[in-house]
Amino acid sequence: MKKTILPFLSILFIFNLAFINSLTAGEKVENLESLVKFPPTGITNNLIFAKLYLPDSVHGHYRGTRFDWSGNIQSLVYGNHEFFGRWFSGNDRDVHDTITGPAEDFAPLDYADTKPGGRFMKIGVGILSKPDERPYASGGFYPLVNAGKWIVKTESDQIRFIHELKDKNYSCRYEKTVLLKKGKPLLVLVHTLRNTGSRTIETNVYNHNFFFIDKQPVGPGFSVAFPFDIHGEGPGFGELAKIKDNKIVFLRNLKTSETVYCGAIEGFNKSTTDWHIKVENQSIGAGVKISGDQPLMNLVFWACSTTLCPEPYFKIKVKPGEEFRWKIVYDFYTIQK
Repeated sequence: MKKTILPFLSILFIFNLAFINSLTAGEKVENLESLVKFPPTGITNNLIFAKLYLPDSVHGHYRGTRFDWSGNIQSLVYGNHEFFGRWFSGNDRDVHDTITGPAEDFAPLDYADTKPGGRFMKIGVGILSKPDERPYASGGFYPLVNAGKWIVKTESDQIRFIHELKDKNYSCRYEKTVLLKKGKPLLVLVHTLRNTGSRTIETNVYNHNFFFIDKQPVGPGFSVAFPFDIHGEGPGFGELAKIKDNKIVFLRNLKTSETVYCGAIEGFNKSTTDWHIKVENQSIGAGVKISGDQPLMNLVFWACSTTLCPEPYFKIKVKPGEEFRWKIVYDFYTIQK
């Protein structure tokens, strides 16, 4: 008997219908509007099915100035579980966090030394204008002066994003490949930052992640585990969540207006082995392990009622003519209930 294999676009279409039918009336309107206006591009390795938004300064799904415009996943499904998706409401493309995971945020270059009306760079976004003397605000919007040039190359199991940015102070070529590993439930983000200007690029970056697993409310079904005992405090700890040895666990479901935040989780060292973080939901039997190949400089955690986000930070320094490479791996798995 011949096996019938549906074309990937058909699988995506069926998944979209199932996903949309599970939403409320208001959510259906927002998601259908988003899919029609900003159609995603699909990739698969026959284990993982993913759809990604493409960067575009005019027509892109995300035009905020906080996060890198490349690699934003509209949906990722493995083992009948969805791991990324629309955790937010609304379709304002200029709002800083109307973005799906995994989302990376580079610290701006020379913002503090730039005078009002001057220009500064955000890698993965472009050259922006500083409006006034106020300190940089990650949740703010800054006018885009130079969007650079985006090049997108797509294959069946990967998308390669290239952002070429040239300006009088800084210039760079930033590449990110979103790759699904053949025969394995792995999503790999491969990065290269080449300094094509005359000044050293020195910054830091973190991945906000924005996990949205099967639309499950953030609560006792979830846990976030680290390869070391952790320490930290912040809003929501004690009432909504607690630290237990090497895990963050939740005491009840978070309400719409509630958040849990720790700006500096302690306990890690400078070894890359500490960048092995597990996010699991035992109730539905789904998990993901995140690992990176750079030593951590900080570790933040944030959660609201719809998403939970371990945020690993590391430093980047690239001299003129040199390049810096790094990789982040997502290993998806199911858990026997």
